[in-house]
Amino acid sequence: MNLKTSIDWILFMAIIPILFVGLFTMDSFVGDSPLFEKQLTWIIISIIIFFIFSFMDFRFLRRTEVVTSLFLASVLSLIAILLFARVIKGAQSWFNFGGVSFQPSDPIKLVLILILAKYFSRRHIEIANLRHIIVSGFYAFTLFLLILLEPDFGSAIIIFLIWLGMVLISGISKKHLLAVFVICVLSFASLWSFGFKEYQKQRIVNFLNPLTDIRGSGYNAYQSTIAVGSGKVLGKGVGYGTQSRLKFLPEYQTDFIFAAFAEEWGFLGVIILFILYGIVIWRILINTIYGSTNFEILFGAGIAVLFMAHLIINVGMNIGLLPVTGITIPFMSYGGTHLLTEFMGLGILMGMRRYRREAPRDMIKNEFLGV
Repeated sequence: MNLKTSIDWILFMAIIPILFVGLFTMDSFVGDSPLFEKQLTWIIISIIIFFIFSFMDFRFLRRTEVVTSLFLASVLSLIAILLFARVIKGAQSWFNFGGVSFQPSDPIKLVLILILAKYFSRRHIEIANLRHIIVSGFYAFTLFLLILLEPDFGSAIIIFLIWLGMVLISGISKKHLLAVFVICVLSFASLWSFGFKEYQKQRIVNFLNPLTDIRGSGYNAYQSTIAVGSGKVLGKGVGYGTQSRLKFLPEYQTDFIFAAFAEEWGFLGVIILFILYGIVIWRILINTIYGSTNFEILFGAGIAVLFMAHLIINVGMNIGLLPVTGITIPFMSYGGTHLLTEFMGLGILMGMRRYRREAPRDMIKNEFLGV
C-alpha cells in the first residue's frame, strides 16, 4: 500500500480541526503561558509517530510472548511509579525526566487492549466460559489496582471500561453479564469502604447533589456547568470566555477545556465538535470491521471503546452529569502523554489496515479456532 491508501484520510482530517480548536481555546486563556507552544510541539511529535506507525507491520503483536512482555513491563512501571515517583497534586502518576513528564497509565491502556485482543481472539468460540472472563479480568484488575493506588481514579475507570467493553464485544452471555454487574456492585461497595479517599467519596456525593459544597469539592463541577451554560447558542467568541479568562474555571487547559470551548463557541460549536468526534469513531469502526484476523478486529474495537470512554466521561463531568475524575478529552486537552497514546493507537490501527486483505483464509480460521 502507498501513502494514499495506507492512511484513512477521512479519519485523519477529522482529527485536525479538533486539534486546532483545542489550541485556539487554550491560547485564548493561557496568556503568556508556554502551554500553547508545548502543546503544538506534542501535536507535531504525535502526528509524526502516527505516520511512522502507519507503515509498520504489527503482525508481531499477535505473538503471546510480545503482549505478555508488554503487560509485565506495564506492571513494573506502575510499581516503579508507586516506589519512586514524586507526589504531584496528591497523586504519584508521573515520571519526570529533565522537565518532561510522562504518565505511564496512558500507554498502558493500549497494552491492556492488546493483551485482551490477543486473549479473546484465541478463545472466540468458547468465550461463554466464565473462566475466560475471570482470567481476562485478572489482567485488567492488576492494572486497575496499581493505578488506583497512585491514586488515579479516572484512569482506573478507563481501564475497567476497556475490559468491560471488550468482554461485551467478545460475546459474553446474558447470565455472565448479570454476574459482571453483581461483581461491579460488590467491587464499588468495597472501594467505597476501603479504597476511595475522602475527596473521591465527596466527588461522588457532589455528583448526586452538586450544590452541597460549591465552595469546596463541588466548585469545579459548578463552575464548569456555568461556563457551558453561559456559551448559549453561538458562544461568547474566542478569547471572550469569562469563566476561563478570569480563572473561575479550574484546570481549563486539561480536564475542563471542553467547558472553556463551549463557553466561547456555544451550542453550535459543540454540535460541530461532536460531529467530528463521531466521524473519528465511525472511521475507527470501519477500519476495525476489515481487520485481517480476529486479533485486529478486537484491537480496533478496544480503541473505539477507549476513545468513547474518554469522550463521554469528560463531557459528562463538564456538564455536571458525571463525577469529576480527571479524564482528558481526546486531542483537545493539554498534555503530551495522552496525545502520544491516542496517535499511537490510531497509528497501530493504520498499520493493521495495510495488511487487512492479505491474510489467507487458513490464518483467519486458525485465529478463530485458537490452533
